[in-house]
Amino acid sequence: MAKPVSSFRCTECGWTTAKWAGRCAECQQWGTVADATEKPGLSRLVKASAVSGAGVARPITHVDTTAVEHWPSGIGEFDRVLGGGIVPGAVILLSGEPGVGKSTLLLEVASKAAAAKSRVLYVSAEESVSQVRLRAERTGALQPELYLAAETDLGTILGQIDAVKPDLVIIDSVQTVSSALSDGLAGQPSQVREVASTLIRVAKDRDLPILLVGHVTKDGSIAGPRLLEHIVDVVCQFEGDRQTALRFVRALKNRFGPTDEVGCFEMTGDGIAEVPDPSGLFLSRGTAPVSGTCVTVALEGRRAMPVEIQALVVDTKAPNPRRVTNGVDSSRVAMLLAVLEKRANYSLSGHDVYVSTVGGVRLIEPAADLAIALAIASAVRDVPIAHNVVAFGEISLAGEIRPASAAKQRASEAARLGFTDRIDASSEAIRVAIGRALSTAASPREVELDRSF
Repeated sequence: MAKPVSSFRCTECGWTTAKWAGRCAECQQWGTVADATEKPGLSRLVKASAVSGAGVARPITHVDTTAVEHWPSGIGEFDRVLGGGIVPGAVILLSGEPGVGKSTLLLEVASKAAAAKSRVLYVSAEESVSQVRLRAERTGALQPELYLAAETDLGTILGQIDAVKPDLVIIDSVQTVSSALSDGLAGQPSQVREVASTLIRVAKDRDLPILLVGHVTKDGSIAGPRLLEHIVDVVCQFEGDRQTALRFVRALKNRFGPTDEVGCFEMTGDGIAEVPDPSGLFLSRGTAPVSGTCVTVALEGRRAMPVEIQALVVDTKAPNPRRVTNGVDSSRVAMLLAVLEKRANYSLSGHDVYVSTVGGVRLIEPAADLAIALAIASAVRDVPIAHNVVAFGEISLAGEIRPASAAKQRASEAARLGFTDRIDASSEAIRVAIGRALSTAASPREVELDRSF
């Protein structure tokens, strides 16, 4: 029997099938399988068009760059992530979990821009105008140059842009806007593709910066076709645990600046506040040192931040002792416990171990290994580590301490914050590092390793 000829093709990944399907079996996108029997790109001959005026190609050295200079949004942490500010004609996509504070942040950006005598159009496709007004009153974002509209139709939004003539447009969100030129409901790949393409064309033609809010799926990726991330200029991700006040903004893609910057914010009752120096959020400094705590310097993008790690070790009679972690990798902690038992003679098989970070920050880099091990050793011996001690370094299975990445930057940040005693790869072995750390607040006799523990 002859093999059937594939007549349907996915417009996202190119997967082909003999019959139509609502979902692509290869890329798992919905609504992207279309009839591929007609091939207009091959059957029609494209004729060359005459180019004139500003569209004529010219040497790159003759291109004027004054129109693409950044202008500050009024929020320093947001400008840091964008590479210095908002570029005219740029399309910025901000994604994040529901309730993390995307709308609050962009309403603050709109308020700052309106206060600087720039006309801003805020289009809410999810909330009514009165709801946005109530949130603006609570956060102090009322400005006469801030215009509000509640629209879900793309044509109406374009009419609002023509009527208001804004200097900045914010659309919340792109997945809830639909176009009459495309079939399907709002949020489907074809609708998101049509809406985003039209808005990008308007932004480029008018040098009008547009900020788009994007929904995310269960796995944290941006909802809709992957094409959305390709065609926009900047993709930012708003991260944070809703149980804590700390929020991070990261740039996953930026055509006008670096992608290794991180902006820090704190959610308050009056809205969102930027945190230029987040060192105090991750430290709990008391009057006297407490056993089981150690400070490390973590890197978030290119920003160095001190983070305090706390450990608690208690006796247990259970056959399987508990290993509870919060903010650190549980498998990494299990490995460090094995290294402490084998290389430093700390018997932890009869103890429950709890390890946590202060402030809800999550550490995933190996440079935090040394601080975790020192905090556990301090908790086991019940000997505190002095407040002026900071530790960073990776621990190998052999008990050796390896240098951390960007060690000079971490050391300079620690010195700026007043940490005068640094424990790092210069200690070479975990046993030596523990001795140095515990000797900062105890006598040499107290820190002598007890092999019978």
